[in-house]
Amino acid sequence: MITLDRFILDREQAHPGATGELSALLMRFGVAGKRIARELATAGLKRTLGSAGTANVQGEEQKKLDVIANEILLETFDYGGLVVLAASEEMEVPYLYETDEHAGRYAVLFDPMDGSSNIDVNGTLGTIFSIRRRQAGGEKDLLRPGWEQVASGYILFGPAVILVYTAGEAVHVFTLDPGIGEFLLTQENLRMPESGRGYAVNEGRSRCWAKEARDFIEYLKESDAATGRPYSTRYSASLVADVHRILLEGGIYLYPADCSKAGKPQGKLRLLYECAPLAMVVERAGGLATTGTERILDVVPTALHERVAIAIGSKTEVALYERFMKNGRP
Repeated sequence: MITLDRFILDREQAHPGATGELSALLMRFGVAGKRIARELATAGLKRTLGSAGTANVQGEEQKKLDVIANEILLETFDYGGLVVLAASEEMEVPYLYETDEHAGRYAVLFDPMDGSSNIDVNGTLGTIFSIRRRQAGGEKDLLRPGWEQVASGYILFGPAVILVYTAGEAVHVFTLDPGIGEFLLTQENLRMPESGRGYAVNEGRSRCWAKEARDFIEYLKESDAATGRPYSTRYSASLVADVHRILLEGGIYLYPADCSKAGKPQGKLRLLYECAPLAMVVERAGGLATTGTERILDVVPTALHERVAIAIGSKTEVALYERFMKNGRP
């Protein structure tokens, strides 16, 4: 059995010029994942379920575990001098570590608790993370396209705790063995199917989508044996859980722009903390991620909490979605 730390260190040996800094950062996400998993497992006993009575920078209600997970991740990188900046979906501005600003080579970004609406019902949750190399300094290091990410991944908190990451070359999957407290390699060089039979989307918002997006979903629900339709819906209200399933089984996850008066006309999901990190994972596994008109990893953010529309998954379904959005139903 190969542990996460051993695997990362072994991979480092294939790069003679490696300094070990990126390896150290990736291993720390493993530590953070174990700490968050413990908090989730004991939340009912410790009475840390429910609302924190506060709102995040977007005005959304924070759960107590949103705050706890955010604090755990901030603490995880508060030593060693490797990280200077940490940005989170839950914070208005990046956190600046008290270190030599010229020493740390990296910035980290994360969504500490994806799927917060599932917390109080013991549903599936996740943590999404991204590592970027510092360049100009300050917030400018974060407002850059996703293809510049050094590494990204997520931790899925379900019946098993699973950590998935890519450092740019391939995607690897690890499962936490609670008996020994270690993440163990369960799949190396994961490749996702070229197509699938499932889709994940919040159809309750469909009346507020563009006609092209509605037509695409209706197309997936039609019966046609030649194209493998109808597709099955697989929406869980947890982005990490839905993307993980599609990564393994193929298909598509989408969250179109919401054109209603109270909706999200630019999309709901955050580019830096959710879309770009997951797009890197999916692309390295052989899939695609798009806004409908532009590759997610090519989008240059103009603000820390910028939102975008997204469709992510297997090549066949994502390419088809782009054709619908560009040309309408064939």
